[in-house]
Formats: sequence, C-alpha cells, structure tokens
Amino acid sequence: MTIEDVQNEIIEEFAMFEDWEERYQYMIDLGKDLPLIDSEFKTEDNIIKGCQSKVWVHASMQNEKINFTADSDAIITKGIIAILIRAFSNQHPTAILEANTDFIDKIGLKEHLSPTRANGLVSMIKQLKLYAIAYQTQVN
Repeated sequence: MTIEDVQNEIIEEFAMFEDWEERYQYMIDLGKDLPLIDSEFKTEDNIIKGCQSKVWVHASMQNEKINFTADSDAIITKGIIAILIRAFSNQHPTAILEANTDFIDKIGLKEHLSPTRANGLVSMIKQLKLYAIAYQTQVN
C-alpha cells in the first residue's frame, strides 16, 4: 500500500464516527495497538523534542523500507503517533519525504488538538521525515 492509500483508509475510518469524543476514543484504541518500541530504545536520544508528553520513536530499515516503533506516556499522544506510524511505516524513505500530511486536516485532527499537542504533532512529523532523510542516503 502507498502512503496515500493508508492515509485515505484513515480518513474513511475517522469519517465513520459521529463526533470527536468517538474519534478520540478511536485514537486511544489505535495507540493501544501501536507496535511498541523496545525498552532499549526508550532513551533520551529517541524522545521527540517539542512534545509536551514524552514520545519515543525508533526507526529501522529493512528491504529499503523504514519501520517505525514508538511509545508515549500520554494516551492521546500515543494515538497520534500511532496514526502517523501507520501512514509512514514500511515505506521507502523517498515516499515518506514526498508524502503530504493533508490527511491530518481532512480528519480534523489539528483543529481538535490543544496548541501544545498541535505543536507536538508537527514535531512528530518532522522527526519521521528526519529519519527518512537519514535512511535515504543508504538506499541511493
């Protein structure tokens, strides 16, 4: 699946819910299913700067595709990173760098986050793209 395919799936899933309370619950559920980061990677180096909560992200590459794992100490934040990882994990670095993140606006996420969580969301996206830049040099 392409990143755009996954993003469209996420948009469709969020459209099924009537209100934001249901969407928040869905995000929490997604966070519970997040592929968890190994405890050895829960280090200061893997914490995303700019998030109010602690969010750890680790990236590894197999077959020229990046796989992300993550964890957070806050349930909503864990749901947010779960959505991002679902969209960008198991993708080629170039695809991650070229991907837009309009799907976040289409599901209404940014407008329903506090300013600090919205800043954290931007920091999460930036970090995933930084990993893609780092790994892109290995595949080109």
